[in-house]
Formats: sequence, structure tokens, C-alpha cells
Amino acid sequence: MKISGFTFVRNATKLYYPVRPSIESILPIVDEFVVAIGDCDPDDRTREEIESIGSPKIRLIDTVWDLEKYPKGTEYAHQTDIAKAACTGDWLFYLQCDEVIHEKYLPVVVDSCKKYLHDREVNGLLFRYKHFYGDYWHYHVSHDWYPKEIRVIRNLPDIHSWRDAQSFRHIPNFDGDYQKKEGTFKVNVVQIDAEIFHYGFVRPPEIMGKKNLNVRVAYNLSSDEVKGYSKQVDYFDYGPLNRLKEYKDSHPATMKEWIAKFNWKDKLQYEGKPDPTRKKHKHETIKDRVLTFIEQNFLGGRLIGGFKNYNLIKR
Repeated sequence: MKISGFTFVRNATKLYYPVRPSIESILPIVDEFVVAIGDCDPDDRTREEIESIGSPKIRLIDTVWDLEKYPKGTEYAHQTDIAKAACTGDWLFYLQCDEVIHEKYLPVVVDSCKKYLHDREVNGLLFRYKHFYGDYWHYHVSHDWYPKEIRVIRNLPDIHSWRDAQSFRHIPNFDGDYQKKEGTFKVNVVQIDAEIFHYGFVRPPEIMGKKNLNVRVAYNLSSDEVKGYSKQVDYFDYGPLNRLKEYKDSHPATMKEWIAKFNWKDKLQYEGKPDPTRKKHKHETIKDRVLTFIEQNFLGGRLIGGFKNYNLIKR
């Protein structure tokens, strides 16, 4: 059995993505790790950061992003597919470069890949998610944040990254349309006892704002079309962190040096009420808070009308 790791990346160091800890977190269990590295800005050092890992397992594929051909975030899916197509494993472990897995879960992943290798009905493994926010000691349990997602898929040619690369889908006779739903179908998955640590919203406030602007450009959004994406593109106000869950357990070992760089505590709010003049984030609205309360207290965490792009099967 062979496991490939894969991801896509662009301007990771400039936008404060923990790309090195992410890749290093699964290197021990993969036979190769394929990275589709985009046309980074001149002042970005993503290539150097990845090459500094010094692993012969890592293979870089140079790409050029085309946001006109692949709008609304689908360039993310396109880049993911480029990396996926170069993988040679039986199973493919996908980590976005702001996602890291704790070393305690690696044996679970390997054992699951072995267990379901010849079970052809199982084409993916489903992971729980922990979404850190603001710092490394607070995280979201909210209607607005997905609780689970596919991160290991079987190496099948008709499985493609979908929409903005959050998930995967069977797309027979793929024609390059990453938003297409008709004629496609969900991946059959089993849930495993493993968790992805997501650090996408743990950045200095000024860099978090730049990342939001980067997302708006990738999604071709005007200021009036932002919808669920923050309009804070200069300086991101995380709001009151004391309203979130507190995390007191360990982080992945590969994140140790990255977490040691944390230096924006004085820019975060740990007590009191939010600034009344600040526009609320979606997870702070009354609607989302009520939905979250119902989901967590009466539905066992199951989302009401939430995005669920997989078929969960029992084994």
C-alpha cells in the first residue's frame, strides 16, 4: 500500500500560512508529497520554505494561476487537481497549507487506509475539524464552521476537487467545470477517529486582513458581494475570544516553532463586550448563535442545512 500527500500553495509565507508544519505533519506516513506551487509574488519565500524541509519525498510542480478561467474560488480546486493528478499512491492525503494533523492521529490514518484498501465501496476518509481562531488557544464550535470534511481519498481519476477545494466529488467525464453538480455524485466515506487542526484564522490582524483581500480577489467578489467573507481587508478584528471554546490540550509537534512566533496577544480581545461600532462576523449573529445552540444541545452537533458533500457509510 502506498499513500501520497498533496496540496497547493501560493504566497504562503507572505500571507502567514504554516506550510512547513503542515507538510511535515504527514511526511512520516506518506511515500511522496506533491505540491502545486503557484506563481508567487517576488517578496514571497514559499519555495525556500518548502525546500528547507529537505525531504526527498517532496515534489514541486510549478503552476500559473488563472482567476479569469477559474473564478469564484475554483482556481483552488484546479490547483488541487493538478497536484492530485501527479500522485501515484493508492490513497491520497490532502492537506491545505493552513491545516495540520497531530502526530497522535497518524497511526489511525495508516490503519484505516490498510483496513479499507480492498473495500471498493469506501473511497474516502472523513476527519473531524478543530477551527482555531485568533490565537492557538481558542476555537470555534459554530453553525458557521464545518465540523467534518474529507481529507483522504482513493486514487480514482473521476474524483476531483470541487468548487473552492473544501471537498471532493465524483465528476465523470470532467470538462473543467468545478462548479458543476448535475451528473456528479458524492464520495462514499467512513469517519475515522482523527482530527484536522485548522489554523486559517490564526494570523496577525493586519495579515489576516490581507488574506481576506486575497480571498476576495480569488472569488472575484466586489465589496457588495462579500456575503460570508469579511470586509475587513486592512485590519481584522477577531472580536471577543472569550465567547469561544478554550483549548488546553497539545498542538501538533510540527507547530511548536510556529506557535512560538505568536506576538499579537495585545491586539486581541479576551474579555468584555465587542465593539458596538464593528460589523459582526457571521458566527456572532443571533441567527447563528441560536442555530449553534440547537445543534450542539439537541442534535449532537449535526448542522441544520449545513454543507455536507459526502455519503457517510457505516462499516
